[in-house]
Amino acid sequence: MVEKIDGDELRALQLERLRWTLRHAYDNVPFYRRSFDDAGVLPEDCRTPADLARFPMTTKHDLRDNYPFGMFAVPREQVRRIHASSGTTGRPTVVGYTERDLSTWADLMARSIRAAGGRPGHIVHIAYGYGLFTGGLGAHYGAERLGCTVVPASGGMSARQVQLIQDFKPDIIMVTPSYMLALVDEFERQGIDPRSTSLRIGLFGAEPWTEQMRKEIEDRLDIDALDIYGLSEVMGPGVSQECVETKDGLHIWEDHFYPEVVDPFTDEVLPEGERGELLFTSLTKEALPIIRYRTRDLTRLLPGTAARPFRRMEKVTGRSDDMIILRGVNVFPTQIEEIVLRTPGLSPHFQIVLTRQGRMDHMTVQVEARPGCPAERRDHAAAEVTAAVKDTVGVTVDCSVVDPETLERSVGKLRRLADHRAAGPG
Repeated sequence: MVEKIDGDELRALQLERLRWTLRHAYDNVPFYRRSFDDAGVLPEDCRTPADLARFPMTTKHDLRDNYPFGMFAVPREQVRRIHASSGTTGRPTVVGYTERDLSTWADLMARSIRAAGGRPGHIVHIAYGYGLFTGGLGAHYGAERLGCTVVPASGGMSARQVQLIQDFKPDIIMVTPSYMLALVDEFERQGIDPRSTSLRIGLFGAEPWTEQMRKEIEDRLDIDALDIYGLSEVMGPGVSQECVETKDGLHIWEDHFYPEVVDPFTDEVLPEGERGELLFTSLTKEALPIIRYRTRDLTRLLPGTAARPFRRMEKVTGRSDDMIILRGVNVFPTQIEEIVLRTPGLSPHFQIVLTRQGRMDHMTVQVEARPGCPAERRDHAAAEVTAAVKDTVGVTVDCSVVDPETLERSVGKLRRLADHRAAGPG
């Protein structure tokens, strides 16, 4: 069983696959040939995993600059599926999969679901979006590979989701954590106790979420809430997974992905245990090998556990490109989330709106009220958020409490940041 692989055996396998990936990328992707040549390195210069630090990084901009198929390392005819990002900030990033890539992805998703407590025969309700987004289909084929029964509900239509959960009685749900809480609200709106459902396990990913949100989900649903991590440029969901036994970090499937953590400002590789920006190099991907991809996710690497030898990554609670510098103070959306979650009357659904007032940047936190929250409670909640942000983060902000289901969402995820500062004074 590969999840019990010996440490020395794993390191030997990683090096073998790493050297294959570097050669595959250099020989078949003009972008990588140029970037390796410009850095003065060749695939054979990687004699140990530590040598990977000599190789150049890959960014989302590189993928966009080579749109649509310039990063593919196999003839287009060998690509069996294409996924792409939404492209809200420019061209979408396009990723491709060979038949073997799709099989590997299904295997790793099956491994992830099993680590979370899923077993053959379980019914899995998938409320991730389907289509070009990797979440829905990635979860779908992994659950089928494990031997589960899949309900491909996709996102949206909350009342219908509740009906399906009530009628089909799934054991597992896979969805974004923010949409899970929206479904909990819908259960309660319909007069159904969320703790009475058949659900016992939730795999939540596609957006950063905090321990406070985990506690709320587990308390309101009476389930085990587990974190699953992935991104389309590296594969999709299933790059790493929390184990139901411990819930203390996500085991990275290191036989397929090599992780590094670097200082986001100096690009220096950091020792295990230090927090920085996460990089991934694929070890087995055929269609789209990825070398030292900058995820922008902030985390740290931790040792494996008795359950599994693979190193763990700490739960991602922020991104280097999500950090807001407001009047000289570093602010992360997850800091705001922690405050919102402990404020009575407010849902976890919020958005940070940045504007410019005169020469100064200004932040407004817009939060959806919970259903049934009276107007007077909304006013008190807004004041409590404003005071708590000032006390704990150190900046002055405004807070506006809006009606439920008001803020913009995309494939089940809330758009956390709306930056209007370029538009001029607000």
